[in-house]
Amino acid sequence: MGKKTRFTARLILVLYIAALAWLCFGNFSDLQEVPKTLFGIEMDKIVHFLMFFPFPFLVFFSFGKRGDKAWKAILKTLLVFAVGCVLAGVTEIVQGELGYRSADILDFRADGLSLAVASLMTFILRLL
Repeated sequence: MGKKTRFTARLILVLYIAALAWLCFGNFSDLQEVPKTLFGIEMDKIVHFLMFFPFPFLVFFSFGKRGDKAWKAILKTLLVFAVGCVLAGVTEIVQGELGYRSADILDFRADGLSLAVASLMTFILRLL
């Protein structure tokens, strides 16, 4: 990838993390009620899945490259997954400390599932 593309990807990554922080720590109690479930899945879990799904892709386009050897691709993918899980865990811990939010291990599970699916997809991208 060119320098402009990589710079743009890194800028988007920074903006994404800022948006993620706003979504995770904002006080949205005044918003209109939304349906509690979609196809039997809690809407909150769907939102958590969607919030963390872009992370591995944004990191890949910011710092990764295609054509890695298999072992390098595995290590890089596991590192990105681990960093994403730490980020997800920290957001849940901080939410637990806020008076207007609550920590939920099932939110962390949705975040982790999202990171796992997206990391697997970026792993395949690294090998191509």
